[in-house]
Amino acid sequence: MALQPDDVLDARGLHCPLPLLKAKQALARLDTGAVLYVMATDPGSWKDFETFVGQSNDVELVSREEAEDEYRYWIRKGAAVT
Repeated sequence: MALQPDDVLDARGLHCPLPLLKAKQALARLDTGAVLYVMATDPGSWKDFETFVGQSNDVELVSREEAEDEYRYWIRKGAAVT
């Protein structure tokens, strides 16, 4: 993907709910409009990130993909994320 992230989170090897929790912490440190790229290996992260973004008005799931047992997410921060 051509999108250039502002920060990268390597959550590979972490199990639910750690990929999402670490992503929320990383987003809290980013400026509004910044993009976080997350790499995870936990299959549950697919639904976790979908649910998180669906319940939040503060983040946008710009893109996500699955490749070779790895899940990749590009998340843009909107208003204040806590």
